[in-house]
Amino acid sequence: MPTHYKGSARETRALDTFVKLTRAVETLGSHLQRHLASLGMTPPQLAVLEALLHLGPMSQGALGRKLLRSNPNMTAVLDNLERNGWLERERSPEDRRVVVVRLTPEGRGLIEKVFPAHAAHIAALLGALTTEEQEQLGVLCKKLGLSLAGS
Repeated sequence: MPTHYKGSARETRALDTFVKLTRAVETLGSHLQRHLASLGMTPPQLAVLEALLHLGPMSQGALGRKLLRSNPNMTAVLDNLERNGWLERERSPEDRRVVVVRLTPEGRGLIEKVFPAHAAHIAALLGALTTEEQEQLGVLCKKLGLSLAGS
C-alpha cells in the first residue's frame, strides 16, 4: 500500500519506498523468525552464534556493535545462550573490564548444523528476485546504510 501523504513529490516517493522496504523486511523477518523457532532459537541468538562461528571469539562490546544491539539487549541474548550451554563468557586477562565471548563445543556443533539450513531458507525466500536484482538490492541497501551510519 503506497503512502496517502500528500507532500512534495520527493517526500511521497521516499515514504512510498520506506513503506515498501519496511513491509518487505517485516515479512522476510516473520518467515525467518518462524523458521528459526522451529530450530529452537531466535534471530538474535542465531546472529550471535553465526558471528562467533565466522569471526571467532570477541568482546561482548564488539559483538554488540557488530550486531547493532544495545548492551542490555546483548546481555539478555548472551545470558540465554550461556544458559543453554552454547557459549561461554570470561573476563579478559589483559583488561578485566572486557568480557570475551566464545562458542562452546555444543554451540559450535549447533550453529554448524543450523546455519546451512538457515542460509538455504534465505536463498529460497529471496528467490523471488533474480540474481541481478538481489545484487542490486544489496548494493542499494549498503549505500543507504552507509549514508545513515554517520548520522
